[in-house]
Amino acid sequence: MNKMKQVGVAILALGIVFTAGCERHSNKEVFYLVTANSALPYWQTAAAGFNHAAAQYKVTAKVVGPENYDPQAELSELQKATAAKPAGILISVADAAVLQPGIDAAVQAGIPVITIDSDDPGSRRLYFIGTNNIEAGRMGGKRLIEKLGGKGNVVFFTLAGQPNIEDRLRGFKDELESRPDIHIVDTVDTKSDSRVAFDKAQELLALTGPKKIDAIVCLESASGKPVSDAIKRANLTDRVLIAWDANQDTLDGIKAGTIEATIAQKPFTMGYYGLKSLDEIFHAPPTQLSKDYGSDPFSPYPVFVDTGTSLVDKNNLDLYQAAAGQAK
Repeated sequence: MNKMKQVGVAILALGIVFTAGCERHSNKEVFYLVTANSALPYWQTAAAGFNHAAAQYKVTAKVVGPENYDPQAELSELQKATAAKPAGILISVADAAVLQPGIDAAVQAGIPVITIDSDDPGSRRLYFIGTNNIEAGRMGGKRLIEKLGGKGNVVFFTLAGQPNIEDRLRGFKDELESRPDIHIVDTVDTKSDSRVAFDKAQELLALTGPKKIDAIVCLESASGKPVSDAIKRANLTDRVLIAWDANQDTLDGIKAGTIEATIAQKPFTMGYYGLKSLDEIFHAPPTQLSKDYGSDPFSPYPVFVDTGTSLVDKNNLDLYQAAAGQAK
């Protein structure tokens, strides 16, 4: 073989190697996003981020989960995903007590699992991507104190058993500890049901005198609109409503003046970054998938990736909506 032929063969071989390196991904690589309340706009936004990353990588994304808050149904979807032996699973933990066995079983089966939005640090998941919910609660608490002028009766609408929402409530309580004239009257479990939220809001808003409710704080996205509707129906202008997440109807409530502010998370980022993280782990797996990386000082993984939050009110509503429109 003369030198020219040798050079040609070498270049051809290098091209084959280079092409093979570029073809790292395949649509046979399947990644699952397992959600709770999949019908909520919040989770549709997270799914959009997840699917966007999958399209960039040319892998297959599957989004599953019950349409309503149902941890047992979410566990069933997780178990089905595990049985399919995917390249990775991203999951929001609706109830840690229910879902932890399923998460641990997936990891034991060799499937990387990352939690988003709501965590289960006691499970074998690799790490958590989402909001620092305690700090987000403190952010909301500061606005609540400001709008109440340091005194009043407050009711929280929550979702019992979901770790991220419990952290949000804790953040609010941290801020309110120094304000003895602001009283937490009740914490209502709406079960993420808009009808429950509306009916309870109507009942609370009808109270007068010393029992008057001056503020309602919604710690999950499904309650903001129904409480806003109840305030509008009662024609009240002296009540403070702080919502959670940036659904369009919540933003409409801010514009109309029935919602003071909302704490906006970044579900698109959670889904997008979550799939990319799983892909990296799939292609460069650790020697021990089920190891406790949280306590390992030489871990290749973080414990927590904070995707950030912002407080949206009338002052920055237009800017927020413009940014959201550009992302579509």
